[in-house]
Amino acid sequence: MKRNSFLGFLGFLVFLIFLPGITVFSQAVIIQKPADYFGFRPGTDRMLIDYEQLTEYLKKLDAASPRLKMVEIGKSPMGKPMYIAFISSEDNIRNLDRLKEINRELALNSQLRKTQRQKLIMEGKVFFTATLSMHSDEVGPSQAAPLIAYELVTTKDPKVKKWLDNVVYMMVPCHNPDGMDLIVNNYRKYKGTKYEGASLPGVYHKYVGHDNNRDFVILSQQDTRNIQRIFTKTWFPQVMVEKHQMWTSGPRYFVPPNTDPIAQNIDAGMWTWTGIFGQNLINDMTAKGLAGVSQHYAFDNYWPGSTETCIWQNVIAFLTECASARYATPVYIEPNELTVSGKGLSEYKKSINMPLPWKGGWWRLGDIVQYEITSTMSILKTASIYHDGILAFRNDLCRKNVKLGQTTAPYYYILPQKQHDMSELVNLVNLLDEQGISVYRMDKDYVFDGRVYHAGDLVVPLAQPFRAFIKEVMEKQEYPVRHYTPGGKIIKPYDITTWSLPLQRQISCFEIDKRHIDMEKQWQPVKMPFSLLEKPLQQGLIAVFPIADNESFKAAFLAQNDGLTVERLGKEATIDGKILAAGSFVISGKNVRGWDQLNREIKFQPLFIKDKSVLSLAPFHLPRIALIETYFSDMDAGWTRYIFDTYHINYKVLHPGDVPSADLNNYDVIVFPGSSKNLLLNGADESADNYYLASYPPGYNKGMGKDGLKKLMAWINNGGLVVSWGNSTSLFEGKLTINYKKGKKTETENFRLPFKDESKSLQEKGLYVPGSLIRVKLLQGSPVTRGLPASIGVFSRGHPVFSTSLPYFDMDRRVIGWYPEENILMSGYAEHPGLLADQPAIVWLKKGKGQLVLMGFNPQFRASTQASFKLLFNALLLPHLK
Repeated sequence: MKRNSFLGFLGFLVFLIFLPGITVFSQAVIIQKPADYFGFRPGTDRMLIDYEQLTEYLKKLDAASPRLKMVEIGKSPMGKPMYIAFISSEDNIRNLDRLKEINRELALNSQLRKTQRQKLIMEGKVFFTATLSMHSDEVGPSQAAPLIAYELVTTKDPKVKKWLDNVVYMMVPCHNPDGMDLIVNNYRKYKGTKYEGASLPGVYHKYVGHDNNRDFVILSQQDTRNIQRIFTKTWFPQVMVEKHQMWTSGPRYFVPPNTDPIAQNIDAGMWTWTGIFGQNLINDMTAKGLAGVSQHYAFDNYWPGSTETCIWQNVIAFLTECASARYATPVYIEPNELTVSGKGLSEYKKSINMPLPWKGGWWRLGDIVQYEITSTMSILKTASIYHDGILAFRNDLCRKNVKLGQTTAPYYYILPQKQHDMSELVNLVNLLDEQGISVYRMDKDYVFDGRVYHAGDLVVPLAQPFRAFIKEVMEKQEYPVRHYTPGGKIIKPYDITTWSLPLQRQISCFEIDKRHIDMEKQWQPVKMPFSLLEKPLQQGLIAVFPIADNESFKAAFLAQNDGLTVERLGKEATIDGKILAAGSFVISGKNVRGWDQLNREIKFQPLFIKDKSVLSLAPFHLPRIALIETYFSDMDAGWTRYIFDTYHINYKVLHPGDVPSADLNNYDVIVFPGSSKNLLLNGADESADNYYLASYPPGYNKGMGKDGLKKLMAWINNGGLVVSWGNSTSLFEGKLTINYKKGKKTETENFRLPFKDESKSLQEKGLYVPGSLIRVKLLQGSPVTRGLPASIGVFSRGHPVFSTSLPYFDMDRRVIGWYPEENILMSGYAEHPGLLADQPAIVWLKKGKGQLVLMGFNPQFRASTQASFKLLFNALLLPHLK
C-alpha cells in the first residue's frame, strides 16, 4: 500500500471510531450498535424485531467479532434455520471443538482418572445455554438478545472479559422462530389501531403453541429435538436457563429456587446449585434496583417435559419468568391490581420470597429487556466464579449415577421384544436413544425372578450417566405429596403427574432389582436407529399390517394416499401361525413411490402373503374429515393436527364460526378436540356469573351459534359421525334441536342425547385428578376398540365422567369403555379415584342415521398417550350405520 493511501486509510478508521453507533474491533472490523442497525433500540415502546432481523444482526456480529460464532442446529417445524450464538473470549471461540470434547468427557466418562479429570477441569470452560422466548408471546428475552450479544462482544470491562475467559455463553436467540414471526407480524398488523396488542388468533407454532414446553420427554416436535440434542448428543453444557414471561399483575421476576414439590430422582446437589444461581440473581438484580424479584414462588420442579428436562441429564437447569407487558405496548398497573397466588407468596407484600416489591405504575418492554440483560450477566458471573466446582459437579453426577446403577435397585428395565404393539416398542427404543440412553439386546434366554426373558429382548441398564432420566420416565409415577402446613392443604402440582413411557405406550416393561454382572458382559448394544423391519417393503409384495400396531394405521393411510391398494380383514385370519384380528390392513399394488414411502416410515415387520384371495377382505375408504379448531390458542386441536399429519390422515380445519355457512355434507367425520362449549358455541369464555373478554381482533370471536349447532345436529341425524373428547363433549349435552324443512313449513325436534357429565358432582364429593394415568376397561368386539387389549391407561384430568340413560325414539347408546372398580390409578396422583368406579369413560351414541363417539379423556394427549391412539383412529373409521 502506498504511503498516501495508508494515511488515508488511517484517517478513515479515525473517522469510524468517532462515528456514533460504531465500534471498531481489532483489524478495523466495524461493529454496529443494535439501535443503529434496527433503527431503534430493542425494547423501545411499540417496536419489535422479527426473527430474520434478529438472526441477521447476530450474523453481522459473527462476521465482525472473534468473540461470537453462529452455528445452525436444525430447522424449525416451518423450515426456518435455528441457531446457537456462541459468545466467549476469542481463544475460547477458536478452540470450540476442543472444548466440546472436554464437555463430552466430563458428561459421559465415569472412568476418568483423577489427574485426567483435573486437567480437563482446568482446561475446560463452563458452557451456559440460554433458550429465549420459546413461548412467542413472551417477547422480551429474544428482543434483549441483540443488546446482550453486542455488549459481550464489545465490552472492555475487565470483569466481564474474565467471565468470558471462563464461560462460553450459548445463546439460542429464539427457541421458537416460527412463533416469533407469527407474533411480531400480528402485533405490527394491529399497531396503531384500537386492537394494538391483540392476541394472535391460533397457536404460535406450527402445531402446539405453549405446549412446546411440554415436549421434552417425547421430543415430538422438530424444534424440541434441535434443542434437546444440545444436552444429550452434541455440546453437553453444564448450565441452562430457559427465559420466560408470566402474568402481568404479579411479581416482576421469578428466579430459583422453585417451590415444592421437586423431582425425587434428582441429586440433592442439583437443587443446591440452582439455589446458588438463584440467590446470586436476586442479589444482583435487587442491588441494581430491579424491584419485584421473587423466588420459592408459583413454579415447582417436579415434572419433566419442559426445557429443564435436562436436569435429569445432569445439567444445572432453571427458568426465569418476567412479568409481561402487552407485547411491546406499555401497560399501567394500579397498586391494588398487584396480586399473588398461594404457592410461596400469599400476599403481595415484602417477604423473604420477595424482599423488594414493585409498587406498580407503567411496565414496558424496555423494563423486561433490562431485567433480562441484568439476569443474564448475573448467571455469567456466577458460572465464572464457580467454574471449577461446576465442571467437577458435572463429572461427579456422571460417576455417581453410574455407581448408583451398579449398586442400587433397580438395575435394569427389560423390554420384551414381543409386544402387543411392536411399532411402539421401536418408537420407544429410538426415543431413548435420542435422549442419550444406551439400549442393549440379550444374546440368549435368561431367567430373572422366575420369569423367562428371551434372546432379542431389550435391556436398559441404569448404570448410565443419565440414570435419573431413565428411572424417571420408565417407572410408575407417585406424586410426592407436600403440604403448606402440617396436616394442611397439599401443594398441588403445577402441571401433570404422569409421564411413564412404557405405561402410556402400553409397552410391557419389567424392573429388575438384582444385578447380574456376568450377563451384562454378554449383551450387545442396539444399533440405532432401531428397526424391526427385516425384509424391505417393495412392489409385488402383499403386506398384512396387524391392527394392534399404531403404525399399521399410518401404513394404511400413507399407502392409500400414494395410490396403493388398501383393504381390511373382514374377519379374524391366521397367517403363518399368527392370528390377525379383524380390521388388520392388507396393502398391495404396483406404485413404486408408495412402497418407497412405506420403507422410509415403517420400522416394524408386517406379514407377507402370496395370495390374498383366500382372505375375507373389505375395501378401505379414507373418510372426509373436518377438524374443529378455535382461534383461542387451541393447543389440543394443534396436537390433533400433528397426529393427523404424522399418520397421513387427510383433514380440513373448520373454525366454529365457519359451521353455519359450511357445507357439512362435504365431510363424513367432524372431530371436536377438547375445547369448552362456550368457545365452540359463543366464541367467548363465559359462565352464568362471568364473562371473560377475549383479546382477539374482530372476526375471531365467533362461535357456531345456536343455528350452527342445529345445523350440526341435522348433519349428524342424516348420517354424520362426530368424534369428541374432553370439554367439547358438553356441546352435545342437554337440550338439542333440529329443524326440518317440510315444504314451506319448518318443523322442530327437541331432544336430549342419552348421556350426562357427572364430573361436577364427583368433584364435590372429593374427586381430584390433576393429569394422571387412569385405567379404563374396554368393550371387546366393538369397532371402536379394534386392536386394543381388555384394558389400557388413558390420560385423564377427572372430567368429564359420563353416565348414560335409557334412549327414546331414534337414539341409542353403548358404553365402550369404563373405569374398573379397583386399581383405577395407574400412575400419577388422584384423590378419591374410587368415585370413578364403573362410570363410563367412552360412550357411543346414535341419533337418526348418525353417530357420536364421546371420550372423557384426551386420546392423543400431547402426542404422548400412544396406548389410546387406536381409539381415535378406530373412531374415525367407523362404518356408516345401515
